[in-house]
Amino acid sequence: MGEEKASGRIAQIESSGRITPLDVLELRSLIFRDGLVVCDEAKAIFSLNDACPEQCPEWRVFFVEALTDYLVHQEKPSGYVSAKKADWLIGAISHDGRVDSAMELELLVRVLEQSKFSTDRLVAFALDQVRLAVAEGVGPLMEQGDHARGVVDRDEVDLLRRILYAFGGDGNIAITRAEAEVLFQINDAVAGARNDASWDDLFVKAVANFVMCASGYQAPTREVALRQENFLDRADADIGGFLARMAKSGGCELLAAYRKAVDIDAEWEARNQWNDSCRRRAERCESDEAKWLADRIGKDGRIQDNELALVRFIRETSPSVHPALRSLLEKVA
Repeated sequence: MGEEKASGRIAQIESSGRITPLDVLELRSLIFRDGLVVCDEAKAIFSLNDACPEQCPEWRVFFVEALTDYLVHQEKPSGYVSAKKADWLIGAISHDGRVDSAMELELLVRVLEQSKFSTDRLVAFALDQVRLAVAEGVGPLMEQGDHARGVVDRDEVDLLRRILYAFGGDGNIAITRAEAEVLFQINDAVAGARNDASWDDLFVKAVANFVMCASGYQAPTREVALRQENFLDRADADIGGFLARMAKSGGCELLAAYRKAVDIDAEWEARNQWNDSCRRRAERCESDEAKWLADRIGKDGRIQDNELALVRFIRETSPSVHPALRSLLEKVA
């Protein structure tokens, strides 16, 4: 009965072409009455969103909340977004690989943040929305603020960090190859641009996490490994100069900074000691992973400053580097 009332009310709102605060209040009461957002209701919410270009601010909050609840919490085990649901979400919010609106992009990120587990495809798709903005100048990110094509700004880095933190949920400690690939694509697209300093910080830390885990390093949680602890945020030096000094030092500055970033305080360690001891075991680097990385660095014919810092870091910290990477290390030695 509740579902019938909700569908009837949704049809009435669709015919009006606008969504008011009173509409949202009534929909919230109808849809959440039994504590469940079912598939038909989720589809109806998308249909209503498409049919009503005039929307009150309360609609955005309800849209994200209701659909996140459906995608993350309405199937057992709760918190796990299946591949089927991930594909449904991507199909519902995008066309030709591009998310349609800022509200739907927020839904995508919120689903990742609320879930304990989701597929690699979903997080790579979310990261790719930033790549589309900086590399091609398209997508919802370009419709808000002063974002410019070919440059990574602070807001975009903050969004990337949200996505990477979110996918660190139930045991996803190491940065994955799919995530690293998108980060490299973004890095290629903004080479030589006046990017926000936080981009170099995030890129090096994230890819370093991927490399070290692939080499057998027992990684810290993503939140700790990617924490903004300013090893590139130095007001008294430009990024290029700092990276150059880092490279000449053989990676020592980066290593010290990375160790600082993963220095877990007592409260965190007490809260997570048992979980971390069970989860901090990364697999040894497979040959295809090592070959991929060796091919990926300098793919455009030149090794960029932050890629150079990364290579020096690998040489400094990974004595068991796979043979596929040794020639790369020798090349930039």
